[in-house]
Amino acid sequence: MTTGGSLAIRLAQVSSVRDVSTNAELCQSLVDHAVQEGIDLLVLPESASSRTDAVDESPQDERLDGFFVRKLAESTRGTELTVIVGVTETADTGRPFNTIVALRDGEIISTYRKIHLYDAFAFRESDSVTAGDGTLSTFVVKGFSIGMLTCYDIRFPEVARLLADKGVDVLVLPTSWVSGPLKEEHWETLCKARALENTCFLAAAGQTGGNRIGRSMIVGPDGVVRAMAGIEEGTVSVSLSMALLHSARHVMPVLKQRRFFVDPRATDVVSASDCQYSRS
Repeated sequence: MTTGGSLAIRLAQVSSVRDVSTNAELCQSLVDHAVQEGIDLLVLPESASSRTDAVDESPQDERLDGFFVRKLAESTRGTELTVIVGVTETADTGRPFNTIVALRDGEIISTYRKIHLYDAFAFRESDSVTAGDGTLSTFVVKGFSIGMLTCYDIRFPEVARLLADKGVDVLVLPTSWVSGPLKEEHWETLCKARALENTCFLAAAGQTGGNRIGRSMIVGPDGVVRAMAGIEEGTVSVSLSMALLHSARHVMPVLKQRRFFVDPRATDVVSASDCQYSRS
């Protein structure tokens, strides 16, 4: 990995509706503007293809070769832009997947199906959504390794750490964070924590409107928020620096200093003298 280089990243904060065609037109417009303005990576929120806030109404789901993904993928063809977007993907179970896709030059280059479903705060996402199988993949944009998570996943540090161990430089988190008591405080704290403890950038693009909080943000590997949106629809753009990333990892080499005998799943106490200090 080189120590130089930069990545022009943009987060799009939108208020999606249930109709797939309406959302596709909005997202295509955001893609077109990103291409015109030389953005390298555009991140759209969770459920960007179809969203509903009504408890008695389900979002529209499609296969990954359906209208929404095909339309956005074609918008990237012949460009240097990579797009990450959340979609409601048809599943054979009858309960769709909550899926994130990465698109480049007309193709899907990576997918992630949400692992941790939002069964909390008196809500049960698992009643209407099928969980992913835990497959995690990474891909590269302009020399930066990218890994994807979704919304509630951020409350579980193991997944972000698995991606960090795969060499990820930027954790990308499309989200549709629901408002509630202390939820906004949780959101900012968790985003900072995942970036800081893994010494990586974190880019979180959120839904807004209705009971969604917005507050899309980009956090640096030092845990400092580099840019944050409010509650309105709009975009946030930042140039990520590889030099800053390497500097943070040099000053705080926490990923190299872990003691692997400390296992939260262990039932017995293991002494340090019985274990190696580090593991490659």
